[in-house]
Amino acid sequence: MSRIGKKPVVVPKGVTVTIDGSTVTVKGPKGTLTRTFDPRIKISLIEDQIIVERTSEEKEVRALHGTTRALIQNMVTGVSEGFSVTLKIRGVGYRAELKGKDLQMSLGFSHPVVIQSIEGIQFQVPSADTVVVSGIDKQLVTQVAANIRRYRIPDAYKGKGIWYEGEQRPLKPGKAVGKGK
Repeated sequence: MSRIGKKPVVVPKGVTVTIDGSTVTVKGPKGTLTRTFDPRIKISLIEDQIIVERTSEEKEVRALHGTTRALIQNMVTGVSEGFSVTLKIRGVGYRAELKGKDLQMSLGFSHPVVIQSIEGIQFQVPSADTVVVSGIDKQLVTQVAANIRRYRIPDAYKGKGIWYEGEQRPLKPGKAVGKGK
């Protein structure tokens, strides 16, 4: 039995869950999310808890059990609280700003990098070196943050680039001068 899968998902007040076969719709104060799951996983709503059960003991179904429960938990959390990822931009002349709803960044290229706004994603720039990506769909928020980070992955020697907030990477030492002669 999956340790994650056997835990019920508690539905907070203000959140409505509708289950239609293997399709789950979660409505909350921040929005609505709908997702269709594998029909081999049984999803039921009992009072204010969502119970996820598997219909067989096949290896693939066992793997889907905990995953399905975690995805439903993320849906409930997303529509009630939302998700956000904070990115820190490090480097001389590297900065970010909002142009309307789009995010424009100067990252040392000959041109500014413009990220178009995506439905369900909000960009915030509290300072020139900080970008906050937020929304209700955890998968979409983290994927957009990863796509932004891909423009300038942190450099191993100087630390320049786009970092996740709280991320720590040891910097490599540079060349040792005067050794080996």
